[in-house]
Amino acid sequence: MKEKFSRWDILFVQYLKRDWKKIIVWVLGLGLFSAAYVPAFEEITKGQGLLGMYETLQNPAMISMVGPTPIETAADYTLGAMYAQEMVLFCGLFAMIIAVLHVISHTRKEEDLGLTELVRSFQIGRQANSLAVISETVIINVLLTLFIWGVMMSFGADTISAEGSFLFGASVGMAGVIGAGIALVMAQIMSTSSAATGSALGIIGLLYIVRAGTDVSNVGLSMINPLGWTYLTYPFTENNWSLLICALIFSIIVVTIAFALEGARDMGAGYLPEREGRERAKKSLLSVRGLFIKINKGVIIGWMIAFVVMGAAYGSIYGDMQTFLESNEMMKQMFTHSGVSIEESFTGTIMMVMTGLVSILPIAIINKLFSEESRLHLSQLYATKVTRGQLYWTSIGLAIIAGFVGILLAAGGLGGIAITAMGDSSTMNIFDFLAAGYNFLPSVLFLTGLATLALGWAPRLGRVVYVYLGYSFLLNYFGGILDLPDWFSKTAIQSWIPRMPMEDFDAPIFIAITVISIALVIIGYLGYSRRDMIEGA
Repeated sequence: MKEKFSRWDILFVQYLKRDWKKIIVWVLGLGLFSAAYVPAFEEITKGQGLLGMYETLQNPAMISMVGPTPIETAADYTLGAMYAQEMVLFCGLFAMIIAVLHVISHTRKEEDLGLTELVRSFQIGRQANSLAVISETVIINVLLTLFIWGVMMSFGADTISAEGSFLFGASVGMAGVIGAGIALVMAQIMSTSSAATGSALGIIGLLYIVRAGTDVSNVGLSMINPLGWTYLTYPFTENNWSLLICALIFSIIVVTIAFALEGARDMGAGYLPEREGRERAKKSLLSVRGLFIKINKGVIIGWMIAFVVMGAAYGSIYGDMQTFLESNEMMKQMFTHSGVSIEESFTGTIMMVMTGLVSILPIAIINKLFSEESRLHLSQLYATKVTRGQLYWTSIGLAIIAGFVGILLAAGGLGGIAITAMGDSSTMNIFDFLAAGYNFLPSVLFLTGLATLALGWAPRLGRVVYVYLGYSFLLNYFGGILDLPDWFSKTAIQSWIPRMPMEDFDAPIFIAITVISIALVIIGYLGYSRRDMIEGA
């Protein structure tokens, strides 16, 4: 047993030395995002702001997005309660995602690249690497917990107590540990790093979607969801530490399972190996289009299913909205005076969220072209009559079609289930949902254009487009709450687009962003057609 983990401590120290810059960015970035909004939220609570936020966040649509609160009356709602309800869930999600990417990059990806085999050629235990990575991730999340606690306490805000601040930080940190455990298991089950990453992130997405439904219908069911053990701790109100104990036990069990799986498999193999291909390839593989569809088929199918499930999950909430409105006189008057139904208001917001997620797929398809290039998989194609233009425009076409179909599935899934849930009380039809979805098509095209621009001129910066997408999402999510300047909000592409059906369609904006996107694609091609390619034997 001891031999399996022999000299893990040496690898642990080496990882800390290698990753120290990443660790600083990880702790400072996520820590400040989690804790530094306290002053901004203090401004919101002035006057009747706290009462308004309480009523708004009792909306089933908002609960499905940010989670519930144990506070039952507006008089008992505090700054701490509001901050925890708004922030813990999303901060925990980011912690899980970062941990997943970190663990898989140090385990399955290094195994794919042959680095693990090189390390094991020395007197290192065959599972020392996994133990070192998990230990490093736990230490990072402990540092993150302490940093969040310190930053929140430094503001000295009312109801932001020491215990609540520490529990807030611990909830975010524990989410990272859970994510690391899930990633380590999937790194053993899947045969490639990309499959491990996709499946681990898919599990996290599924946990989020499931809790969206249970938080609205029966929050008690969310208690059996591993993700629920992070945000249902209710910092600053109930301070429920027992759920973190459940999360810790779950993490230990998951990591133990991962070690058992790793110990029983061959290096480079997985428990779900890639299935054997055909004896003879399809004729479609004789074309660049057929080849690229084959390369991207798995990720496209996975994301398309996710779009339908996501739309259906949010659509199921519409049936609870009228019930909520009838039981809340203040919110009923608010929507009556605004002339916009609660369903239309939620549709505009959730469609912005879903089209942001749809944008991930076209970006991934564009980045896949450089990924194949950097792995020297395209070297033999360069020796044929296949031109750079064929490679480039085929990827672009596939990405745009994927984005178009993704919006159709997400908006159609949302609308179909929402109309069914609302029944005769529905004030919207399926075309309203589709129009609200395709209204955001220019933002998907713009992000695709940024990815092509990076591909053509600085392909190693392709992942930065994901950062901008995350930045745009956060700016739109928190923009209304924090009352940011208009010019600053406009740095996010979605901020330029009106939210239908709550707002009217803006044809000039739609056309302008589309034209800019086309220009970015053309400029990207100019760079791609001229830059040096990564080639090999």
